[in-house]
Amino acid sequence: TGHPSFVMSNSFTNQTLAQIDLWTNRQAVGVYTLSKKLDEEVARLHLGKLGAKLTVLTPKQADYIGVPADGPYKADHYRY
Repeated sequence: TGHPSFVMSNSFTNQTLAQIDLWTNRQAVGVYTLSKKLDEEVARLHLGKLGAKLTVLTPKQADYIGVPADGPYKADHYRY
């Protein structure tokens, strides 16, 4: 039983990117939430498996929805 391999791949990618970020930025010992930027990177890395293609926001589109063109694409109040 257990989770499908796609779910596990997302989970392991989250963990790996989080460990790299913690090591690179030398965070103090504690519990942290994965940044929206890293969470979106995990999603981007897995889109091909779903047959999806990610496009890039134009400055006009980014301004319209109120986010930076390079992400993260969720409002600050949004919690994953």
